[in-house]
Amino acid sequence: MHPPAVLPIIAVAGPTASGKSSLGIALALRFDGEIINCDSVQVYQEIQIATAKVPLAERLGVPHHLIDFVSPRQTFTAADWARAAIPKIEEIEQRGRRAFLVGGTGFYLRALRQPFFPSPETDEALRARLTAIRERSGVEHLHRILKRLDPAEAGNLHARDWPRVQRAIEFYLQTGDAISRQRPLRPAAPALAARIRVIALNPPREKLYARINRRTEQHYADGLVDEVRLLLEVGVPANSTALGAHGYRRVVEYLKGERDLESALEQTRLDVRHYAKRQLTWFRREPGVEWVEGFGDDPLVQEKVIAKLEADPKTRL
Repeated sequence: MHPPAVLPIIAVAGPTASGKSSLGIALALRFDGEIINCDSVQVYQEIQIATAKVPLAERLGVPHHLIDFVSPRQTFTAADWARAAIPKIEEIEQRGRRAFLVGGTGFYLRALRQPFFPSPETDEALRARLTAIRERSGVEHLHRILKRLDPAEAGNLHARDWPRVQRAIEFYLQTGDAISRQRPLRPAAPALAARIRVIALNPPREKLYARINRRTEQHYADGLVDEVRLLLEVGVPANSTALGAHGYRRVVEYLKGERDLESALEQTRLDVRHYAKRQLTWFRREPGVEWVEGFGDDPLVQEKVIAKLEADPKTRL
């Protein structure tokens, strides 16, 4: 038997709506593990309906960490997540249990495996100005701004990846230097990063998109508009990172009178499908990812992944 501290740390990744949470819970139950959330929306408190957070009753007794613990008024970065994840992994392993990283935010995993260089704290006033520019002129305009400031970084980012585009602009305006020139200065990865093994789900594309559409419609039916209205009423900024997430920003636009409800619903469906496509592209570019065909809530897929891990002497307990 291996002590947990020398076993691989399994990350369950893949596109939104692919069943990552279900697979993560199945693996945690089989290998005596606990789950560390690796989803950039599920970290936020108060936003619920469009986050796909697993209800307590459906977690089957598996402890979940780094979920529902950040104020939606706060900007929480990938580097923040990595700093929180490292001691949490160590804490779980010190109890003799396994840590499973579950979620589709590839940038979080990269921050853990390849730590970022030091960067300034978020300038909320600057972020608000850039957000206003993006909302007024579109994500392509932001991308053109980045091309002028940091052509190398702009060449690595798609215009629709506006959070990273905007952050790169913020970095330049706050430091006077290009983020692309700072990357070689990143610190060494933590020792545990070498043990991370990424398993990514790859469900059939048409079935995934159909599931995304149904889930989006259900979010609206479950009261998403009322949830967002209440958050705005209690002071969560409309341009906050939490409400800028896919599934939420079109509702904000609807409540601001910028689009009708049907348009908000249709654009949200499209946003989430595009997000799923970007997630698949991201993980295909990451080194060492092991792909599994199908949905993670399919018992046959769960059995396949469990058998895969049990067959590996480095993974087997």
